[in-house]
Amino acid sequence: MAASHLPRAGDTHRQTRPGAWGDEETVAGHLIRGDCWQPWGWLIKRSRCQPGASEVVGRFLTSEASSHLLVFDMEQRLPPRSELVQAVLRLFQEPVPRAALRRHERLFPRSDRARVTVQWLHVRDDGSNRTALIDSRLVTIHESGWKALDVTEAVNFWQQLRSPRQPLLLQVLVQREHLGPLASSAHRLVRFAPQGPSSGWQGEPQLELHTLDLRDYGAQGNCDPKAPVTEGTRCCRQEMYIDLQGMKWAENWVLEPPGFLAYECVGTCQQPPESLTFKWPFLGPRQCIASEATSLPMIVSIQEGGQLQPQVVSLPNMRVQTCSCAWDGVLVPRKLEP
Repeated sequence: MAASHLPRAGDTHRQTRPGAWGDEETVAGHLIRGDCWQPWGWLIKRSRCQPGASEVVGRFLTSEASSHLLVFDMEQRLPPRSELVQAVLRLFQEPVPRAALRRHERLFPRSDRARVTVQWLHVRDDGSNRTALIDSRLVTIHESGWKALDVTEAVNFWQQLRSPRQPLLLQVLVQREHLGPLASSAHRLVRFAPQGPSSGWQGEPQLELHTLDLRDYGAQGNCDPKAPVTEGTRCCRQEMYIDLQGMKWAENWVLEPPGFLAYECVGTCQQPPESLTFKWPFLGPRQCIASEATSLPMIVSIQEGGQLQPQVVSLPNMRVQTCSCAWDGVLVPRKLEP
């Protein structure tokens, strides 16, 4: 995608569409609907003042035969002190006209599927682009309606970008199910509802954000030293002293310190009751874990040239810095490479 397709500075203005959901903000040629904040269960929902989904409305900027670019304005969409649980891209697949469907069935009676792939697109400061595969699934030309794709990793990538942040760019590719000279052209019949008055504002691409309010579902910081830890104690960091002099592996090796304050994570985490759109295998309950740890400098005895010499070393992950609530078995997000 060339950089010229991206929003330019100074293109932002506001307009109101009569009969719509209130103010709609036009940003660089694509519409972002005004939304409202409302609690809905354990999720923080942002929708058009109706329950059921947290929606950010995007637009197809380019509409080629098999490639579409979606732009989502993400600023202030993720509230502070919140954790992104899942991001779902919903696309509305339009029904194929009967005449086109019958013609395809005569030519390719055993092939009715196409592959829909979502990529995250990032435009670097120097104008170069990079993409990352996010999700992919097969659809058939005999079905229509909303299709859901997991784009959590794309939002995680966007969160790692430096400020000022650009919009979230998602590239949707509609491709053949298989490659080769005998591959069918079913992908040409797959169409997703466009944005604008012709769609009646019902089938536009939607970005659904599921978040947790960490004020209720996160850790509380350090434990209260005056209160005993019980089963009902909220996840917190508790002081724990490690006596190195009493450990055989350290008594002839560690010279200093004789011990250190390591801390440990104790307590429980509140469990959200609502299920997710996509369920990951082996996903366990939220547990209180050490999410950040720091190194510990030590003076140890190292044998060099037949003699023991003191040497300063730094042992990683020896002291718990932060405790957090996290799902057991959840996938570790990929780090965004420079």
